Amino acid sequence: MSGVAVSTQKPSPSTVVAGAAAPPPATIPGRIGLIAGWGDYPILLARTLHERGLAVFGLGVRGHADPVIRDYCREFAWIGLGQLGRAVRFFRRHGVAHATMAGKIHKVILFQRWAWLRHLPDGYGFRAFAPHFLFRHRDNRDDSLLETVCDAFARRGIRMDPATDFVPEVLAEPGVLTRRLPTAAQWQDIAFGWRIAKEMGRLDIGQTVAVKDLAVLAVEAIEGTDACILRAGELCGAGGFTVVKVAKPRQDMRFDVPTIGMNTVRNVAAARGAVLAVEAQKTIFLHRQDVLDHADAHGVTLVALGGQ
Repeated sequence: MSGVAVSTQKPSPSTVVAGAAAPPPATIPGRIGLIAGWGDYPILLARTLHERGLAVFGLGVRGHADPVIRDYCREFAWIGLGQLGRAVRFFRRHGVAHATMAGKIHKVILFQRWAWLRHLPDGYGFRAFAPHFLFRHRDNRDDSLLETVCDAFARRGIRMDPATDFVPEVLAEPGVLTRRLPTAAQWQDIAFGWRIAKEMGRLDIGQTVAVKDLAVLAVEAIEGTDACILRAGELCGAGGFTVVKVAKPRQDMRFDVPTIGMNTVRNVAAARGAVLAVEAQKTIFLHRQDVLDHADAHGVTLVALGGQ
């Protein structure tokens, strides 16, 4: 595959997993702010930082974050998507100068009726997002919106750091991770899908594509990876397709980092997909052993490319 390093060696079982009792890097501050979205990743991150003796000050996005995250936070509060001023005040009140974002934000809610009543912007949030939603000077792509969020915090003295700087062990290691190897035809589909997915990422449309026999079955947009996979299964009754999920060509590791976990592999298996290919060192890999066990049990090949 041009431009992608491929290893067919299965990684060692001793590969570190998130939550291991490893000392934090010296550059990690003692107080960390966390803006938590949907999924297990924010919980895993908060728990890991808590177990390493760091003080976590958490903000849960209303309707997204799991309340269990409060168990691992020194202080915790709920916020709406547009409440940047409330978030800034919370962090500054607790002496937080470094923060991070983890978890998915379901952008589709922005297009539902009365969504802004639940996530009503405060004054600072209104001023930050007005160029996007009011004046339309800026578009509403994921990178555009999230860059606005990071810039808004930076103007108030709070730096947004990549969550993977704090727990780099969650990133997928390169190699074929399951017992089953891709066939020659599947390697071709992986290479084909990789090119398509990278171009989609460059345009900030999505990061996932499903392909079979060098043809595109489904692409990810606002609906997310899981819906893309299930749609591919509906369109490809014979199954056996390949799912490729990559980082954007100029991926900002502070946000929107590709993530796979149990939902991903379950959906690939349920849709009768055959291969899940991701980008090594730029994909968050949750519940690693459970995912690999499920993939092996259902004949799904999982491969991580690059990262070497």
